[in-house]
Amino acid sequence: MMKWEVLFSKNHHNHQLQLNNMLKYIQGKIRKWQNKRRFNEYGYEIRQFDIPEFGQVEYAQWLHPLEGTKQIQLSNIQFYQKLGPAGGLILDIGAHTGDTTVPMALATGKNGTVLAFEPNPYVFKILQQNAQRNTQQTNIIPYCLAATQEDGTFTFHYSDASFCNGGFLSQINKKNHGHAYSLEITGKNLRRFLEKNHSDLLPNLKLIKIDAEGYDKEILKTLPEIIHQYHPHLMIECYKNLNEAERFELFDIVSELGYTLFLLDNFEVFEHLIQIERKDMLARKHFEILAVHTSQKHLFSKA
Repeated sequence: MMKWEVLFSKNHHNHQLQLNNMLKYIQGKIRKWQNKRRFNEYGYEIRQFDIPEFGQVEYAQWLHPLEGTKQIQLSNIQFYQKLGPAGGLILDIGAHTGDTTVPMALATGKNGTVLAFEPNPYVFKILQQNAQRNTQQTNIIPYCLAATQEDGTFTFHYSDASFCNGGFLSQINKKNHGHAYSLEITGKNLRRFLEKNHSDLLPNLKLIKIDAEGYDKEILKTLPEIIHQYHPHLMIECYKNLNEAERFELFDIVSELGYTLFLLDNFEVFEHLIQIERKDMLARKHFEILAVHTSQKHLFSKA
């Protein structure tokens, strides 16, 4: 074969690869577009993780195409062991399928409790599966409820027709959150709910984690009495679509409860915790926050 023929053949091959890759990309985009606009109720598959000190841990992975693959790792469990030691109570508000609930429950152990709240009934079915597994090492009590200021029925908004990602977004302009699919859910005032159903567990409250798509500060407003009395650590997020006033309000609510805010880069290690000042609420679009009560700040002084 002549030199120019070899060159032509290589160029043709490269061009064909580019076309194939472009076609796959377009097909993937079309599938994603279809998945977001067509309702399907997805099941789950059981994944197994061999974790040092804990042995084999099972996790029900939701098969929704927009759901990322979840991992259960020793570092996640150790992270929560520092926040919620064995025998303690943890509240997981916005538990989704249980990807934080399971390592929390392994951390606090069989003699502890994780109350996991997830209002989306389609997601809740997967959370229930995870609550029913690893029961020799965990104690998870799931509730299909949202934490709201008053008891009632509320409308949550989701970004896809099969309700993978969303929440109580009524306080965020629709053009900003872009969540066009609505779902009716049940909400309860969390303070009243806890005092009625789990008053015996509250003295052991060690951690409250909230992941509520920008509604975190409204949930905190319903819990000041419990937070003042038990001083649990708080894991919250500064949601990407919060405006300047909402960001400062979130900081003020937590700070006025007697807490110091730290930037949380991941759910694995506590190295180099950076304290968040009020002005820092505008520094990043979206970030996680660990808030520690002043009385317990010394526990993280070497983190």
